[in-house]
Amino acid sequence: MIIILDFGSQYTQLIARKVRSLHVFTEIFPPTISQAKVASLRPSGIILSGGPASVYEKGAPQLPDWVLQMGVPVLGICYGMQLLSRSGGGTVARSDEREYGLAELHIRGKSPLVEGVSAKSHVWMSHGDKVEKLPADYRMIADSANCPFAAMAHRNKPIFGIQFHPEVYHSQEGMTWLRNFIFTICRAPADWHMKDFVSHTIDALRQEVGDRRVVCAVSGGVDSSVMAVLLAHAIGDQLRPVFVDNGLLRLNEVAQVKGMLERLGVKLKIVKAEKEVLHALRGVTDPEEKRRIIGRKFIEVFNPMIGKEDLLAQGTLYPDVIESVSTRGPSVTIKTHHNRVKEVLALMELGRVVEPLAELFKDEVREVGTLLEIPADILGRHPFPGPGLAVRCLGEVTKARLDLLRQADAILIEELKSTGEYDKIWQAFVVLLPVKSVGVMGDNRSYDSGAAVRCVTSSDGMTANWYPMPPEILGRISNRIINEVRGINRVCYDVSSKPPATIEWE
Repeated sequence: MIIILDFGSQYTQLIARKVRSLHVFTEIFPPTISQAKVASLRPSGIILSGGPASVYEKGAPQLPDWVLQMGVPVLGICYGMQLLSRSGGGTVARSDEREYGLAELHIRGKSPLVEGVSAKSHVWMSHGDKVEKLPADYRMIADSANCPFAAMAHRNKPIFGIQFHPEVYHSQEGMTWLRNFIFTICRAPADWHMKDFVSHTIDALRQEVGDRRVVCAVSGGVDSSVMAVLLAHAIGDQLRPVFVDNGLLRLNEVAQVKGMLERLGVKLKIVKAEKEVLHALRGVTDPEEKRRIIGRKFIEVFNPMIGKEDLLAQGTLYPDVIESVSTRGPSVTIKTHHNRVKEVLALMELGRVVEPLAELFKDEVREVGTLLEIPADILGRHPFPGPGLAVRCLGEVTKARLDLLRQADAILIEELKSTGEYDKIWQAFVVLLPVKSVGVMGDNRSYDSGAAVRCVTSSDGMTANWYPMPPEILGRISNRIINEVRGINRVCYDVSSKPPATIEWE
């Protein structure tokens, strides 16, 4: 196996995802794990993750002494490289020019870590600090315009550091770097498969649930659909799937979800909660408060259906977890997800929340769904946020504004599907902006809302690029929204990547 020490990076679980995609088992641990525990696991190698801290700051997580004493290969990524450098006597300092996004990497030395890597390639950088002076025992094997030591190798031991993120999709040859470390340097066996996850999870669910009933929160999205089918395989009639119509859904969503899940043999109990949710959101504009309110209302709706011994199941994925709450390492909160509000966390403290997919990314969930024989048209649906259209309706959330957004969003999806663009895109949606602008319709002046179209490509949701929509399709989408949705007179296209932006606007 490969052990990953988590120093708080938003990408730590993505490292694990990439390692697992190579069929190598991996686990994530905090840097406080004991040497005895790691030794008992007999790892083939250790990866040090990135992190939000600066290695020279007081209280910053440091590299445990035992990591370099175990005699197994080590790869430090970003903050992990800086820890290796500092522990060996090198210098790490704040960079005059921070690097966030793509950078051109140049290979400058020979090493098994760079075997098969192009002399020049684009990698994903995300750092404000950098190594200014290498330790005496290390040599530079790659650099970039703003990073003189983008990769380093120990002169005598299998210890390496890289400043960029090979685990991120946009690092062109990131998987080559990881393969070289895992197979050439660590010589790890490729003997782990997703079917192992499915069988292990079904067994673990049966043990965790016992004879208790599980109330399953289903939204109709890929995550909750896969979760419901997985739970049905594990516990059968002990499962109680519930779908909440909170008034924040897309056009005709309730009927579509009901029909879709009945195809999977999952019979839903539908609960209406639109009035309560919209009343609670009245006058609220802060995104975090929106999420907290929706999370609380979610629990309030479910409470009457959850008995004293029942469990609550959620289709939470790891990107939801890592953005919301610090998990294994000292990560920072990016935004609160509705399934990580205090009421849910309180149930988790009591051991009453089941989240069988919480260690997975979207592409892995789809792979699980395929193994469970869920139809491709369900698995191919774009992600939809738990708080629904509330986080796409910027400013105050009202039924009138939601209706505008629903109409515009339905037009976008209809055009993408009719033109064959839908399956090329990771996520596509419309955002209703909290501003109005002047327009001309016929011979009359209009003063209506603006809308933004957001379409991105991604492999896991942790990073994303804006989708280069063909101009003629984008123009038709814009024309239809403006002509068919009374109340919108301007359409913009979002061309920001993640990071620095997130996929959703709120």
